Amino acid sequence: MSMSRFVARLFSKTSRVWFSFKYSSIFRMLGQGAFLNRPFRIDGADRIELGSRTVFQSGSWLYCSGGDDLSPSLRIGEGCVFGYNNHIAAVREVQIGDQVLTANNVYISDNVHSYEDVSRPIMHQPVLFKRAVVIGDGCWIGENACIIGARVGNNCVVGANAVVTSDIPNYSVAVGVPAVVIKQYDPQLQVWVSKSRSL
Repeated sequence: MSMSRFVARLFSKTSRVWFSFKYSSIFRMLGQGAFLNRPFRIDGADRIELGSRTVFQSGSWLYCSGGDDLSPSLRIGEGCVFGYNNHIAAVREVQIGDQVLTANNVYISDNVHSYEDVSRPIMHQPVLFKRAVVIGDGCWIGENACIIGARVGNNCVVGANAVVTSDIPNYSVAVGVPAVVIKQYDPQLQVWVSKSRSL
């Protein structure tokens, strides 16, 4: 092993030990080996659960805050790998299963900005809870995808740049804006079945 690789591994291990030592008492639950690469931002860590061996690349932002009238929860399972610059926001409930993989710049949120009052700038209007987000085990979320107030089943693929605002069943491939299912696995036939897309 070269000296540079040895130093890199030593730095990585030291960073993980530092992260666990500093944040284990701050998170609601921090599993063994869970880690966020710096820089990162965390709001509401006492309401966030990270499963064992879940890793975020740098630039990630975990937000879990809903004000006095809400009790938000952000739960992420074991063995997940999140790409660079992922943003996950919960004002009430976001739940992500085990071994979920995301690309870069993925946005997951259970809330939206209200805009109905045309007499006020949107930035001064409240954030509203839309619907709990649940992402099943084993999913792959593509680059720049957004999942807002929707449920995604187990072992689903969400294509790059997709905007998911309605539920996706288990074993599906969904693409587009808004995202639609273009392929789904049939457990009885044990084959993937293409779905027609209405234009």
